[in-house]
Amino acid sequence: MNRRVLGLAALLALPLAAACAPTDPMGAQLAAQPVRVVFFEDDSIGVSEEAKAVILDAVAVARRYPGAPVRVLGFSAPEPGLAPTVALSRARAERVVNEMVAAGVPRAQITQQGRGAVAFDAAPIQSRRVEIHIGGN
Repeated sequence: MNRRVLGLAALLALPLAAACAPTDPMGAQLAAQPVRVVFFEDDSIGVSEEAKAVILDAVAVARRYPGAPVRVLGFSAPEPGLAPTVALSRARAERVVNEMVAAGVPRAQITQQGRGAVAFDAAPIQSRRVEIHIGGN
C-alpha cells in the first residue's frame, strides 16, 4: 500500500513540477540575444560586406522567431547642427531595415528610429552605427 501512496503522490506532484519549469524558453533565448551592430563610414549609408554579414545574422534570428520584435536604432557622429545628424541616423536605420526586409523579415516585425548624434568613447566609428535589437534586449 505504501508503494501506491508514493506512486500517487508522485503523480500528483507532476503538475506542480511542470508549473515550476520555465514556461517561456523562447523568451529566455531571445533575452540572451546580443545586440548586433552595423558600422558606417563618415556621412554614408553604404553597407559594407562586413555589415551585410551582421545584417544577415540578425535576419536569421528574426526569421527563427517570427513573433519577436526587431528594433533598429540609427546613430551618427556628433556634427555641428543637429538636423543633418538626425536625418543621417534615420537614413542608416532605414537602409538596414530595407536590407532585412529584402532578406525576408516582414516589415511589420520591425520598428526603426533615428537617434541622432552620440558621443564616442574611443573611435568615431562607434557613433556611426545602427543597432539591431531582437526580442527584449
